Amino acid sequence: MSAIQAETFAGFDPSRVPSPCFVIDEVAVRQNLQILNRVQQQSGAKVLAALKAFSCWHLAPLYRQYLSGTCASGYHEARLGKEEYGGEVHVFSAAFSAEEFRRVLPIADHIVFNSLSQWARFKDEFKAAQQQRPQLQAGLRINPEHSEGTVAIYDPCAPGSRLGIPRSAFGDELPDGISGLHFHTLCEQGFEPLDRTLTAVEEKFAAFLPQLRWVNFGGGHHITAPGYDVDALIARVREFAGKYDVQVYLEPGEATAIRSGVLVTEVLDVPDNPVPQAILDTSATCHMPDTLEMPYRPFVFGSGEAGEKAHTYRLGGMTCLAGDVISDYSFDTPLKVGDRLVFDDMAHYTMVKTTTFNGINLPSIAIWNSETDALKVIREFGYADFRNRLS
Repeated sequence: MSAIQAETFAGFDPSRVPSPCFVIDEVAVRQNLQILNRVQQQSGAKVLAALKAFSCWHLAPLYRQYLSGTCASGYHEARLGKEEYGGEVHVFSAAFSAEEFRRVLPIADHIVFNSLSQWARFKDEFKAAQQQRPQLQAGLRINPEHSEGTVAIYDPCAPGSRLGIPRSAFGDELPDGISGLHFHTLCEQGFEPLDRTLTAVEEKFAAFLPQLRWVNFGGGHHITAPGYDVDALIARVREFAGKYDVQVYLEPGEATAIRSGVLVTEVLDVPDNPVPQAILDTSATCHMPDTLEMPYRPFVFGSGEAGEKAHTYRLGGMTCLAGDVISDYSFDTPLKVGDRLVFDDMAHYTMVKTTTFNGINLPSIAIWNSETDALKVIREFGYADFRNRLS
């Protein structure tokens, strides 16, 4: 049986919220942020929250207390970071359109380009803006061609990757106007893969590092996960920053929100079927697409592996997609219509990926405080949210 990740929810009553509903424990989020702030304070790095992983801006005032800003993947996230979170705003895109670049320019502190051709296209416009805002910095995303990933779809260093510039594409000098380099090669990984990646970066880009003002280590660092070697990270950042006289940035996304949230769902039907089924008011494809894309099997509170407990069911969503199946789970007692099921650790890379395919409603969002037991539903969705996405 899997262990609960979002431990503060072990005794939470799922009937207290509408279904389906994402419930976020602000206490657990604060604990994650405190760990990340410790890294800042002891290493000298600046830690930015990656909004692509978790952008529940209701909690932005909490983030402002601990982190140095946000990193964004385009104008919308950058604007959200500027308006709600404060601090520095760093923006990267695989490719900027001219319109989006012009929107990003007034609100970004760092803009990271994915190719030398993008920098060549926009450098004159960038430098003109920099004359008005000297804090504006330009960087390039590099590909150290060192893979630590085990799932190809999440490996930016896989052969033929569209992300980052390999060393062979550079000449002997950095392009004029570039003050930093950015790499992002990890996904839910510990310190050791970062250490090996840094070694590869130092070997391949050694000639450029002393010329830089900053180096961004990107995201994918599982800093707040149990067992992560935080002290080793702090020491390595200090060593790297001191060696090259650069400001180091870290961009954790899910590390700000792991173990902090659940998805509450309800059983709608238990139809007769040769393979026992339970149809839920949620959907793998609409509400937790990583279960299909990664794929992975989220833990359900009180469940076991298929066949482990007395009653096994295939949990499926309510869309018409035949493959809208989460996984097979077993339970001590038979499931019945109206039962509430709680999916574990469902804050990061869930809320940001939801869709309204089939007209399925989006889950509500609730904030809970596990210390005071205060609970508030901060957002419910309906027809207007579905309709307004279309035309």
